[in-house]
Amino acid sequence: MALKPSGEMYLESIYILCKTKSAVRSIDVAEYMNFSKPSVSRAMGILRNENFITMDKDGYISLTDAGLELAQKIYERHTVLSQVLMMLGVDEETASEDACKIEHVISDKSFESLKNYIKGI
Repeated sequence: MALKPSGEMYLESIYILCKTKSAVRSIDVAEYMNFSKPSVSRAMGILRNENFITMDKDGYISLTDAGLELAQKIYERHTVLSQVLMMLGVDEETASEDACKIEHVISDKSFESLKNYIKGI
């Protein structure tokens, strides 16, 4: 089953938090994303059911291999798309917001072509 863009955003946020914190809990995700605890709790349940995350008895979240792979893919898309937009003169905040929207709908083929193009610049 394909994950919705909102699920991808949660995975990306968990991935980013895991890079800076030794342990990540739902409250950390809620604070990072500025979402309510109930919304995050519901999303964590969905991600768990889809086997993208595991949660231990103390509520600490870990990405599964599938979750990590998808989170890294979304993070890379966000990073590259933000960089491209800033190269075109878009301010950082707008570039990041727009990249966040584009990263969920751009095809793998188009993204790889874009990435290869900017590597050659």
